[in-house]
Amino acid sequence: MILSNLSLPRWVIIALDLLLSLLALLFAYIIRFDLKADETLIREEWNILSKSIALYIIVKFIVFYFFRIHKGLIRHTSTEDLRRIVLASFVSSITFAIFGFIRANFFDGYFLFPTSVLLIEFLASVLLLLGSRFAVKLIYIESIKSKEIEDRVLIYGAGISGLITKRTIEKDILSKQKIIGFIDDSKKLSGNRLEGLNIYNTSRLESLIKEEGVSLLIIAIQNPDNYNKKKVVEVCLANNVDIQKVPSPKSWINGEFSSKQIAKIKIDDLLGRKPIHLDEKNIKNELAGEVILVTGAAGSIGSGLVYQIAKYKPLKLILLDQAESPLYELQNQLITEFSDLNFEIVIGDIRSFDRMKNLFTSFKPKYVFHAAAYKHVPLMEDNPSEALLTNIRGTKNLVDLAIDNIVHKFVMISTDKAVNPTNVMGASKRIAEIYAQSSNSKGNTKFVTTRFGNVLGSNGSVIPLFKRQIEQGGPITVTDDRVTRFFMTIPEACQLVLEAGTMGKGGEIFVFDMGESIKIIDLAKKMIKLSGLELDKDIQIKITGLRPGEKLYEEILSDKENILKTHHPQIYKAKISEEPAEQIKNINELINLFGTQNNEQIVLQMKQIVPEFISNNSTYEKLDQ
Repeated sequence: MILSNLSLPRWVIIALDLLLSLLALLFAYIIRFDLKADETLIREEWNILSKSIALYIIVKFIVFYFFRIHKGLIRHTSTEDLRRIVLASFVSSITFAIFGFIRANFFDGYFLFPTSVLLIEFLASVLLLLGSRFAVKLIYIESIKSKEIEDRVLIYGAGISGLITKRTIEKDILSKQKIIGFIDDSKKLSGNRLEGLNIYNTSRLESLIKEEGVSLLIIAIQNPDNYNKKKVVEVCLANNVDIQKVPSPKSWINGEFSSKQIAKIKIDDLLGRKPIHLDEKNIKNELAGEVILVTGAAGSIGSGLVYQIAKYKPLKLILLDQAESPLYELQNQLITEFSDLNFEIVIGDIRSFDRMKNLFTSFKPKYVFHAAAYKHVPLMEDNPSEALLTNIRGTKNLVDLAIDNIVHKFVMISTDKAVNPTNVMGASKRIAEIYAQSSNSKGNTKFVTTRFGNVLGSNGSVIPLFKRQIEQGGPITVTDDRVTRFFMTIPEACQLVLEAGTMGKGGEIFVFDMGESIKIIDLAKKMIKLSGLELDKDIQIKITGLRPGEKLYEEILSDKENILKTHHPQIYKAKISEEPAEQIKNINELINLFGTQNNEQIVLQMKQIVPEFISNNSTYEKLDQ
């Protein structure tokens, strides 16, 4: 720690710089004579040089002082110091050449220094001045760096981002990490070295963890192959290796990031699906310059849709929701992130026909993305009348008004719980699907339904619940160790909704490729490991039993449905049989039952409309008998 407190006087730095310059001059003469000069030649050259040496020192002193190369803190030498030194040395050499010309033509016929000496002296002087400074800087950094190594680190990605990550960590004086190498998916890079560190293929990860005692892996690839990334993460989790991730360059400050920005990997990164590629041109052609209404705009999917749609520069974006505070937050975020976006905040309830009628007649939306709904299975199981009022009657209000106001396209956000429903919520969404589909032929409005599973990180989903339970020390509650679910991220879901919505011609139900179903208990275990905790030692998992209406396994298609491929590899079209004409009459009768507040009667009518609705673990199972 001596260098950290040492501050040399400026005159000492100037004296050392002049001494290094004289050494550079001596080196230049030695090179000029190829180390073979005899005593006679040395005397002759010294007679010429002795008349120049004083001028050499004076010129160097004046130029160095003018360029203030002695002012920089040597232990913090930067590229700006480099520029000053090179420029000062160059000006010195030009000055010597000018004085040499004057001496040779107007005095004794000798130049100050031979041209070859001037060139060599310039290069040697720059190298010595810079080399001495960077040597001091390196010694200083090493002297103040923590000698306690807590983590042995592998960097995943041997590209530019990986190299920047290495340099950032090494530059951090408080870092207690030792980088032992890189791993990369490219077999061509395997066996090479990057700034002195070995590059290994990712297939060697497990053996490296054991051989080198790796305790931390940093993902530095900005767009890694999701399948390869998933395998790397799985190996790390299995071997109790912490995983961190370098942030996107968009969040770097002035093109640089600090080691403090390297954060723990999120559970979202474990999906392992290929990135979604959208038909941006088609979506832009559909949405740009149009008035677009998003219902449930303050919710997870609704707000996600708003952010996606905002990029396509609609003429006006109408944000409808009854949740005041979340709408206010969304408003502030849009003002910050999309300052030129023309949008309108509307607080209202889709269950109010008059309020919705005023909205449609006032703004005349051409596109409607309907994301407003009650979605929590246990709550709707206890409150069927509310599921009926919002999910069914609310949707009917919007569908009818869309037809009356000649909306071009109506995209309904549905759920995989509408497939072979075992609960009131799923059944209510299936009935809403039926009403929207059956309305496709009633006017000029095209009705398109999109159906997908659970969304990671959405309000009330299992991920935020597990996070809170982990923060509180547990236990993590899982209903059944056999329960599996399909998952996708909010951006993925919203992108696919836009793609499916714009490709739809009317009357379709689009289902999304949700990837592989994931065991909820496995998800909980991974989140525990990603949090740096140990199952049954730091936190426990508690099995609570299935909730009313809950399924063990979710489905995306019913027994009566098949799928057809579309031009997008992650979007399929459900091939379904037409619903009987009297279904609209049945749905209207169901809506009228709201006034009775008779839950059993409401659920029974739902089961008549959706025969595949078989209650599970619910008080309504008796209605199936």
